[in-house]
Amino acid sequence: MKLLWVKAGKLLPVDTGGKIRSYNLLRHLAARHDVTLLSYYGGRPDLTYEAEVGRHFPLAVTVCTGVPDGPAARVALDYARRVLSPAPYAVTKFTSPRVSRLIKTWYREGRFDVAVCDFLSASLNFPATLSTPSVLFQHNVESVLWRRQAAHEANPVKRLAFTLEAAKMVRYERATVRRFPHVIAVSEQDRQELMSMAGITDPSRAIVVPTGVDMDRYRATPGASARQPLVMFLGSMDWEANVDAVDYFCREIWPAVRASVPSARFRIVGRNPHPRVVKLAGDSVSVTGGVPSVVDHLREAAVFVVPLRVGGGTRLKIFEAMAAGKAVVSTPVGAEGLDVHDGRDIILADTPSRFADAVIDLLCDPERRRRLEVAATEVAARYDWSVIARHFEAILTEIAATSVARGFQPRDRGPKRAALQEHSPYMDAR
Repeated sequence: MKLLWVKAGKLLPVDTGGKIRSYNLLRHLAARHDVTLLSYYGGRPDLTYEAEVGRHFPLAVTVCTGVPDGPAARVALDYARRVLSPAPYAVTKFTSPRVSRLIKTWYREGRFDVAVCDFLSASLNFPATLSTPSVLFQHNVESVLWRRQAAHEANPVKRLAFTLEAAKMVRYERATVRRFPHVIAVSEQDRQELMSMAGITDPSRAIVVPTGVDMDRYRATPGASARQPLVMFLGSMDWEANVDAVDYFCREIWPAVRASVPSARFRIVGRNPHPRVVKLAGDSVSVTGGVPSVVDHLREAAVFVVPLRVGGGTRLKIFEAMAAGKAVVSTPVGAEGLDVHDGRDIILADTPSRFADAVIDLLCDPERRRRLEVAATEVAARYDWSVIARHFEAILTEIAATSVARGFQPRDRGPKRAALQEHSPYMDAR
């Protein structure tokens, strides 16, 4: 199978949930198929990144779009320039004429058996007529995420911006889900949401491929290194949903935990901590920023918390913590879409007091914590990336085969890398 995978933004380093999901699926698919990753990114040309992604995926094609990426002031100006667009900024900022022309050329020439649009952000680059069998891979339901962010945002200016983006996202996401003939969601809840919003009645158009975990990397003996009452949160700390989560935890949950367990410590692990997160650091709270290995921190944790109030999709961090043999306490939003069971392999708490009580109970009751750890490890083991990628592969193979049976005939593609690169606007520009 010849597969085109289009992803907005740099895939490496693999340091966010979306990157983890995409990278692991891609590496397994590339081991058995000809996978062309079209990786396009903003800012200045990064030859180091391009060389590195080429080492991981030899057929990769990279495009530097030059879109502002970095200082908040530049991004704010870019947002203001696009504010009147009917499409949301989370999509238009990842839309590039160069990328659009390249994909259109490949579609016209029939170079691929199937194409994957990795998330909504890349979708506006795809041609109006999808002559190649095309799949929209939705890591979450974006409109739900934006509505939640608007509901929980305290800053009135940002709340207004989030509300505007949410309204745009609802319209755009609905139209895009309708436009793509095949949609892959990461949970049954997301699948139902996408089908409902787009008015899809054919259940075969929307399919679930759940989140996975690298068991070889995270597997550990449950509780072996949890010698102190350490509570941990893991995530990209420049993402608004994670910022809100740790702020909420420190304000409304952590004081009760500390009152019952004075020696407890809370560790926030994740790259690029927002100033709001940095301010949370104190006697009992530490903020690490990016770390060489999250596995070492997971091994030290007694309880892993996911106090998310905003978000969508599924939480890779929960499966990673479970694979490492950790007891997890989460809000219902934080565990949406995961095959977990409250009280058996995870604790779900929907109020600050219940959340605090659950953390305190696990810190003070090692036996109960160990039972939860063992059950959590057993759940995670069913979702190793090798298993999930095979499921994804089977879906793509069936889509390609069904399309051929209905009369789609890919044209001769010619030599692989040379033919792909000769049409790259970025390669021509250099």
